[in-house]
Amino acid sequence: MLGLPRGGVPVAAEVAGALHAPLDVFVVRKLGVPGHRELAMGAVASGGVRVLNERLVASLSIPPAAIEAVAGDEARELARREAAYRSGRPALDLAGADVLLVDDGLATGATMRAAIEAVRQLGPNSVTVGVPVGAQATCNELAAVADAIVCVESPANFYAVGQWYDDFTQTHDDEIVRLLAANP
Repeated sequence: MLGLPRGGVPVAAEVAGALHAPLDVFVVRKLGVPGHRELAMGAVASGGVRVLNERLVASLSIPPAAIEAVAGDEARELARREAAYRSGRPALDLAGADVLLVDDGLATGATMRAAIEAVRQLGPNSVTVGVPVGAQATCNELAAVADAIVCVESPANFYAVGQWYDDFTQTHDDEIVRLLAANP
């Protein structure tokens, strides 16, 4: 069970508890479009994986230097979070494992796509994606790259993950560390 920080870790902790599965974190960072940080032009993940939405990059004429600048900033933040969340613990060995990647929802799917690609490099038996809610098109697209996907709700009028939560306040680093320590 791997939760994508930040919001995916509390969801993954609940699922891991119900399944009596080990929980870990898999750090991924969205590459936001310069000037529109919430719009994902791609993502970076542990293991040096970078995924770009080439169509979006081309349609917005985002120069390579801007992509490199954003990717560099996000790679530094990814490294900081890896160190903070792990507290010196090694990552789970995923070779031959059945991995469930969990997030709080799927909008563009950029971070989940990067996570899938990065986890596959670690030699798991299978990679399943699990989310409470996601855009229909994104869930369908990720079904083609994951071994399985569980998207509990995929409403036709999906605009943002946060619209499907009563409380969508940001999960803080200390909460992630606490959840990971409580679910070894």
